[in-house]
Amino acid sequence: MDQDFVEHYRREGYAVVRGVFGAEDVAALRGAFDRIHARALAYGRSFRHQNVFYRLAQWCAYFDETLARYRTDERMRRIVEPLIGGDVKQIINQLHWKTPGAAHVEFGYYQDVRFRRPRSAYRALATAYVQTGIAVDAHRAENGAMTLVPGSHRRGELDFGAGGQVLDQAKSAADLARAGLDASRLVDLVLEPGDVALWNVFLVHGSGPNRTDRERRFYLNGYVRAADCDRGEWAFRGGRACALGAPVLVHYEELHERPEPHYVDG
Repeated sequence: MDQDFVEHYRREGYAVVRGVFGAEDVAALRGAFDRIHARALAYGRSFRHQNVFYRLAQWCAYFDETLARYRTDERMRRIVEPLIGGDVKQIINQLHWKTPGAAHVEFGYYQDVRFRRPRSAYRALATAYVQTGIAVDAHRAENGAMTLVPGSHRRGELDFGAGGQVLDQAKSAADLARAGLDASRLVDLVLEPGDVALWNVFLVHGSGPNRTDRERRFYLNGYVRAADCDRGEWAFRGGRACALGAPVLVHYEELHERPEPHYVDG
């Protein structure tokens, strides 16, 4: 694997590793997305069982063998290890998709750092964390690809109205201007199926709606240097893949108080 992406990631706050996964891999991930989608529709509304949350398709790797396999695939280890080492936990496991014509699904500009809560559990945010996404379909501006500001990670945490929502908010040049960023520097993250994108927790990014008749699916896995995080599932120890076992504390604060399957209002 060409290591040039490491320097690009550190300089620009993001990088793309092309052609990491082949046609068979992509087909397997598409099948997983279809299974999760059907299961979510069967529940009818937001549903949680421990860390698995169907509103945002979080941590479906606990029960789907394909998703579990790719979260600790050797090719993913070779991407994250040069950045955060061989002892790695995982704090994000999520399926993002924008169905054809989903003109209402949009993410306003934000930084992933806003979701690292409680802050006391997360250390060395700028260097210990890397977010990754496997492109399951082609990503283009017209079907809702990520839009990002290269180098914005060097600005640290910026004010994008931390109390507001991100989902279903329009990308706004005015928001960028208030944060002191130049909208003319925006870049669309153009990906082919099987490409892997990675970005820094401080990188400013968003994504537009899908105005096409094509799917835009993205398998997200967020990794952290184990020594710098008190939460998360192990992904790699000493460079070796770790299987999921009994759920541990990640984001769901009531994991131990309310572990039973239940519907979630709101």
